[in-house]
Amino acid sequence: MTLQEQITKDMKEAMREKDKIRLAALRAVKSALLLMATDSQKKKIEPADELKMLQKQVKQRKDSAEVDKKQNRDDLAEIELKEAEIIESYLPDKLSPEEIEAEVKKIVDEGNASGMQDMGKVMGVANKKLAGRAEGKDIADKVKQVLS
Repeated sequence: MTLQEQITKDMKEAMREKDKIRLAALRAVKSALLLMATDSQKKKIEPADELKMLQKQVKQRKDSAEVDKKQNRDDLAEIELKEAEIIESYLPDKLSPEEIEAEVKKIVDEGNASGMQDMGKVMGVANKKLAGRAEGKDIADKVKQVLS
């Protein structure tokens, strides 16, 4: 089942259950998927593109929640965080810092990277390999740690 089919199915379920927050989050994801489909020159959306879109949606929600909290709007922040949690459920499980470090060490060994001058090369491979399972900032921190 594709992500779009899964989202549609879950939207119907949320409508039946009258779960407004879940429905709003799923509608936003479906909207982003449709936008990707119409904007891209590609005929088919790759799973990696879907993962990036989902991560972007989660990040937007968390950033909005932060702004809401700074403006003392905890009610809005709570909704944003719930939506982020719902969207995160469609992402693969996150890797622990130890697992990220192990993957980065493998990539460094395979690529014969020797120092910080190879960081760009290692980051390119690591971001592709760990897409959706780790945030870019966490990957970058581990790459710096391993290469230095």
